[in-house]
Amino acid sequence: MMDHLNVDIRVRYPAFELDVAHDFAGEGITALFGPSGCGKSTLLRSIAGFERAATGRVALGGEVWMEGRRGLAPHRRGVGYVFQDTRLFPHLTVRGNLDYAQKRAGRAAVRYSFDDVVSGLDLAPLFDRRAGQLSGGERQRVAIGRALLARPRLLLMDEPLAALDTRRKAGIMPYIARLPQAFGLPVIYVTHAIEEVTQLCDRIVALAAGRIVATGGVAETLERLDLGEIQGRFEAGVVLEGRIAATDAEMHLTRVDLGGRTLEVPQILGADGGVVRLRVRARDVSLARTRPEGLSIRNMLEARVLALEPEAGSAFAEVLLDIGGQHLRARITRAAVQEMGLAQGQPVVALIKSVAFDRQALPRPLRRGREFDQAR
Repeated sequence: MMDHLNVDIRVRYPAFELDVAHDFAGEGITALFGPSGCGKSTLLRSIAGFERAATGRVALGGEVWMEGRRGLAPHRRGVGYVFQDTRLFPHLTVRGNLDYAQKRAGRAAVRYSFDDVVSGLDLAPLFDRRAGQLSGGERQRVAIGRALLARPRLLLMDEPLAALDTRRKAGIMPYIARLPQAFGLPVIYVTHAIEEVTQLCDRIVALAAGRIVATGGVAETLERLDLGEIQGRFEAGVVLEGRIAATDAEMHLTRVDLGGRTLEVPQILGADGGVVRLRVRARDVSLARTRPEGLSIRNMLEARVLALEPEAGSAFAEVLLDIGGQHLRARITRAAVQEMGLAQGQPVVALIKSVAFDRQALPRPLRRGREFDQAR
């Protein structure tokens, strides 16, 4: 277990206030999640020492980085910072950018070598290119490598995938997912994209209007019915974790075991028994009182109603369901709730189309350490 990061930060602007106190875990990837303008990047800049208006306290382990209005300069805080726009030196090659970071690190404690970073991020084939000759995903890999070579104790990432298309996001996510294990440092990851949280992160700190509104593991936080506005009603949903049971290559379908219940999804590239995370949006879940027949829907899961929450001022309601220990959310009309007589504790059947799992956005098998190396 690495040192925890303790923050108690306030930032005051005429039109915005940030007031956050939190003890960040010293391992894995923590998402700073919320809508645009909620204060995610301001908090990250405050931790790094870039936010001059910040006051309060920042400490990593026993080392105090900021107290009141006084604090260490950014380069003395032991953080690596990955920006959305990469900020590579355009006049240097990839090798030159990496060498610059290596020299700036000076006598910082060495937990991994230059070659470890190059190998872990597949950077050697890019050495002779300049920033303008790289794709967006390649630039971000180089930016991550440069941040790692500063030998940080903590890595901060500010929406690093925001400028990438879906295909390039999918290509770089496995590299980010393994950073804590491969290089022995925790990551705080800013995003407003649910698919990045579900695939990459171990826990969430959710912000709204400059305040923390929820913290916890990914699955339990996303299933909360009171956080619809943070996720966006259209994208609200849950994360299910299961194992690949079998793949039908002819039909391009994979069966995922959820601990006794099975989902059929578009084919996932992975070995049987591999752990996967599946994101299921509430709007893609329908409910029935009994198991219907003669439908094209492949997934019909026995479920029990845990909670109901009508959405004020609209035609909809959110329903939280238990499916054998894991949870689903369904967004249906309030009229349907009334006509079906839905109530807490009632058994129902949850219906999910296989095509609801978009092939491009479908989270891949979680790759850590040796499993990732074998899959590359």
